[in-house]
Amino acid sequence: APGQLAQGEYGSRVGARRVLHLLERFGIPASFFIPGVSALLHPEEVRDYVAAGHEIAMHGWIHESNALLDPADERELALRAADTLEKLSGTRPVGIRTPAWEFSDHTLAITRELGLLYDSSLMADDEPYELLAEGEPTGVVEIPVDWIRDDVPYLLLEFAGTLRACPPPREVAGIWRDEFDAALEEGGLFQLTMHPQVIGHRSRMAVLRELLEHIDAQRGVWYATHAQIAEYVLKQHS
Repeated sequence: APGQLAQGEYGSRVGARRVLHLLERFGIPASFFIPGVSALLHPEEVRDYVAAGHEIAMHGWIHESNALLDPADERELALRAADTLEKLSGTRPVGIRTPAWEFSDHTLAITRELGLLYDSSLMADDEPYELLAEGEPTGVVEIPVDWIRDDVPYLLLEFAGTLRACPPPREVAGIWRDEFDAALEEGGLFQLTMHPQVIGHRSRMAVLRELLEHIDAQRGVWYATHAQIAEYVLKQHS
């Protein structure tokens, strides 16, 4: 619907610029997971991410549902997305986050065919781990996500087709801060999933800035892209 498309457009027109400025302020490299069609519609956005030193990674072709596709179609769209991002960014993507974190019976095989270093769609651990196929190592690192550390479930007014009230952004940031503090204490991974059209509004950027100020004040924190994390994990297990 036009209204939903306009929400997405906000991310490119306004939110992405604010996110880039905030990342620059703190010197944080990020990974931007971009559907192929979004990249085609906003090639300047892709160029801005690359110019700022961020990673461009796969996020489907048009945010399709992998679970509803047959294997040939899923493979075709994945190959098309990888080619498009390579053409627009100048670098072949090495990682994928599936749209809505859906993972079909064929997603891992397609990921391996593409030669990707990592996936970031699954939730079996707090720390990165290697994906297995039929009990055998695949060489693909999983950088786990979780809805707890995602802005959409909290801050999107209509989520999963249900209109509901959103909690105050500072309440949400408190959850993320607790997640970070525990990860720091354990010496582990704190991975945060943000959408420019969701987090990019003024009041939400304010609390994201406060969260980053808290993180930046701690000692022993390493900011890294997902690709850098995957390379680190593979090196530790080589």
